[in-house]
Amino acid sequence: MQLKRLYGVTAVLLMFAMLLTACTAPVAPATTAPAGDEATATAAAAAEATTEAAAAAPAGNLKIGLVTDVGRVNDRSFNQSAWEGVKQAGAAAGLTEGDGFKYIETQDAKEYADNIQQFVDAGYPVIVTVGFALGEATAKAAADNPDIYFIGVDQFQAADVPNLTGLVFHEDQSGYLAGALAAQLSKSGTIAAVLGTDLVPPVVAFGTGYENGAKAINPDIKVISTYHPGEISQAFVDPEWGAATARQALDQGADVIFGAGGQTGNGALQEVAAAVTAGSSLYCIGVDTDQWETLPAAHPCLVSSAVKQITPSVVDLIGKFAADGTMTTGNYFGGAGLAPFHDFEDKIPQEIKDKLAELEAGLKDGSVTTGYNPGG
Repeated sequence: MQLKRLYGVTAVLLMFAMLLTACTAPVAPATTAPAGDEATATAAAAAEATTEAAAAAPAGNLKIGLVTDVGRVNDRSFNQSAWEGVKQAGAAAGLTEGDGFKYIETQDAKEYADNIQQFVDAGYPVIVTVGFALGEATAKAAADNPDIYFIGVDQFQAADVPNLTGLVFHEDQSGYLAGALAAQLSKSGTIAAVLGTDLVPPVVAFGTGYENGAKAINPDIKVISTYHPGEISQAFVDPEWGAATARQALDQGADVIFGAGGQTGNGALQEVAAAVTAGSSLYCIGVDTDQWETLPAAHPCLVSSAVKQITPSVVDLIGKFAADGTMTTGNYFGGAGLAPFHDFEDKIPQEIKDKLAELEAGLKDGSVTTGYNPGG
């Protein structure tokens, strides 16, 4: 089911074609990190669409508001990826930050509904909320405001709501590939994951996929998976805990660490990077976005990232709405996979790349499963 709102600005239909080539996320083709095929195909289609692009013009009364989960908008991961999508969509529509699009940083989970209401009261026709924890507040706001289009990142919709899209991802699949990569790189037979809270299903999907992907390569591998013990409001903004937990895993022999938990995961990655700088032979794997682009401090160890195509997915959904008022109903599955190997490209043996390509193909055709069962 789709609702239509007409903005009456014909130029917008052409303008959003120009947007799509600028928004593709940096996921590699199969020869680099195989899980990027989906994103690569999206980029190719977007490039073709630019042939008739026109100069951007404001889309009527279009305004875009974004409410972050607890934490900063420039978390170098989850919130930042969604905000980047809003910025690209707004810029393509001829809007300016602060007037046509803006964000509100949530400091406490109690603020979710109030932060959303600020954009409702200000007359914003598009509101993006970021994170599983905002799901309830977003659903209520959508029900109360049927003329506003809501996009809920990581908010699976069990039932269709006409003006609410759940932007969701197969985190278990990108986690599975990250685990398979980690197991093939490990020399010690021990790897680790430093994770946000297990109260958030996408985090559990990443963790479960990572462990099962590693065991698919080496059934005897030891996987140290540690979830943050605090509440949702703490679990993604605790880099000190992330660093300390990574250090514990290193002390237990882990030589590849997956950091999946916003700023908390960033702390883990930077701890591994510091150990590499000090002379250790270790690897780390980032999450959500290609963290090579957002977390330079992790470069010494960052072999890849288990990515979700948040930025281009947000742009696509806002673009459709700005073009002709289309509100996508239900769930929109964004791409997921591995980021490029960047400076590690020549250090990854071809047999590892081939195995990742094989597993990715199996995930796509269903012959390989991750073992993640959200209902079980």
